[in-house]
Amino acid sequence: MVGAAALEGFLKKHRKIGLDSSILIYFIQADLVYGPLANKIFEWMEAGRVQGICSALTLLEVLVQPYRRNDEERVGQFYGLLTTYPHLTWVALSLEIADLGARLRATYRLKTPDSILIATALNSEATGFIGNDADLKRVTELDVLVLGK
Repeated sequence: MVGAAALEGFLKKHRKIGLDSSILIYFIQADLVYGPLANKIFEWMEAGRVQGICSALTLLEVLVQPYRRNDEERVGQFYGLLTTYPHLTWVALSLEIADLGARLRATYRLKTPDSILIATALNSEATGFIGNDADLKRVTELDVLVLGK
């Protein structure tokens, strides 16, 4: 597992980073293992030290469980937090991102959601990407940090 020092070293190298859905889930759910690392990323964004890039697909993934439980209050909390968080930009899926995602999926054999998230980061000129899936390390177009597993 990546330590706090390695995460800070990664964040120092980048002004703009793409975030995998898992990072937001760890942050929101205060995950016991990865929550502290996710908190550090969000602290950096809040302070304006790094710009976070998220695909609208991430919001879909984050909201599945609250909707499944019919927890409208939690859905509202997530929207309130995630759509107003400082230095966190949400990017809609476009034809350009879809095409780049298809190229990434074909080249690196990524899952479709992962290819869309990486394509969104690249399209937004991010130089780094943080996630928790070792398959992401196959991507060479940007610097990828995998938290653990």
